[in-house]
Amino acid sequence: MVVTIRSLGLQGIAGYEVSVECVLSGGLPAFDVVGLPDAAVKESRERVRAAIRNCGAQFPVSRITINLAPAALRKEGTIYDLPILLGILAAQGDVEPPVGEAAFLGELSLTGALRPITGMLPMALAAVQEGVRELYVPAENAAEATLAGGLTVYPVEDVRQLLSHLRGGPRISPAAEWTPDSEPEPGPDFADVMGQENVKRALEVAAAGGHNILLIGSPGSGKSMLAQRLPSILPDMTRQEALEATEIWSVAGKTDRRCPLLQRRPFRQPHHTASAAALAGGGTFPKPGEISLAHNGVLFLDELPEFSKDALEALRQPLEDGEITITRAAGAVRMPSRFMLVCAMNPCRCGWRGHPSSRCTCSDAAVEKYVSRISGPMLDRMDLHVEVPSVEFEAMRRRQTPEPSLAVKERVNAARTRQAKRFAGTGVSCNAHMTPPMLGEFCTLDGAGEKVLRAAFQRMGLTGRSHDRILRVARTIADLDAEEQISAMHLAEAIQYRNSDILRK
Repeated sequence: MVVTIRSLGLQGIAGYEVSVECVLSGGLPAFDVVGLPDAAVKESRERVRAAIRNCGAQFPVSRITINLAPAALRKEGTIYDLPILLGILAAQGDVEPPVGEAAFLGELSLTGALRPITGMLPMALAAVQEGVRELYVPAENAAEATLAGGLTVYPVEDVRQLLSHLRGGPRISPAAEWTPDSEPEPGPDFADVMGQENVKRALEVAAAGGHNILLIGSPGSGKSMLAQRLPSILPDMTRQEALEATEIWSVAGKTDRRCPLLQRRPFRQPHHTASAAALAGGGTFPKPGEISLAHNGVLFLDELPEFSKDALEALRQPLEDGEITITRAAGAVRMPSRFMLVCAMNPCRCGWRGHPSSRCTCSDAAVEKYVSRISGPMLDRMDLHVEVPSVEFEAMRRRQTPEPSLAVKERVNAARTRQAKRFAGTGVSCNAHMTPPMLGEFCTLDGAGEKVLRAAFQRMGLTGRSHDRILRVARTIADLDAEEQISAMHLAEAIQYRNSDILRK
């Protein structure tokens, strides 16, 4: 008799149903696992054998064949240990085969205890779509599994507990749906930054519309300090945005068992030695890179020109499309990568060009060579180019406390609320992601605005992409002012943020 146990698997960051089929047959004792298993799945034979014996059951002396269907998809990881064990015990009559609405997954220790696995949330969401009603998972993964909703999640400590439950003995209590019991701890605040009011304003605009921003200034001017405080003014995530981000972090094994749902927008800050694969993702079986881990959040690249050319160019397509496709021998995987790019750089190699101390030793040719590390297409994808001047002595000694992040965040949330109402039902969440037809509908200009934009287009030699990005930024500035119509003043502020000449001062 063939026994089928429902389980789940991962392909990229998407879950899918796996049927674990088990049959015991005559012949010499053997234990075969088929269905494109990787090395970790094949090694489950020894874990399952030891776990069965250590939970008091008898391991069958017969030929055991396990098939993981669909057999055309590669299976990886240790998540199939538990369903393989149940299939063997059900095939030899030690336990009744579970009903069709139940699914099982988990890694076994040699003693029969269940260990936590990665990628629980996307698999739980796939279980809901496939009609699973009961999901048996390692106890440490239960809270994350409940985030999918529509499931009765049973936290399993070990095999003995599960077998007792299935045989009608003491029942396992279902896990309660996880809810946050406290607000996340506040991070660095804008109130810590003295001066730089113009840069704070630019970051507020960027946060309100989800725009990419480039900060340019000498060492010690506060570029990194300001960027690291950006999360404190980012708008709150919706439930859907939080689930999308948490799915990716779950596959990467970065979720917290005690707080499985991301409550703050991700903020990723890879070192400038990071490779293109580290940013984009990859591996024999593709895994999320930094740009996917920053989905619905911020990717901060400090010392931008120090990143390799390949790494920077890998960002171009995801910045436009909001997703990245990674193709390897094992197959192609598409991952979401809708992030806000924040970059910081010095104006020259030594860093002191334009500083009041006049200590820069770089020639014009050296500055040009340094700046040219950033390609024109990459620079064109930055919505705001902001100069971060050296901090004045008076600003550092000022007694009054600067505006806190909470006050700025209230304005940002109000602007995002207007955008959410404007784009309801379109799949667009903020001004930075407006499509060309939306620009024509929501970014209409009066006569004065047309005149200002025309003059800037001709004087600055803007591209079509620059033109559209100026309109998106102007729309965000108008939203911060609670204005439906984009005025010439809003356009003028947006245009001043496109001044790439500050790179060559």
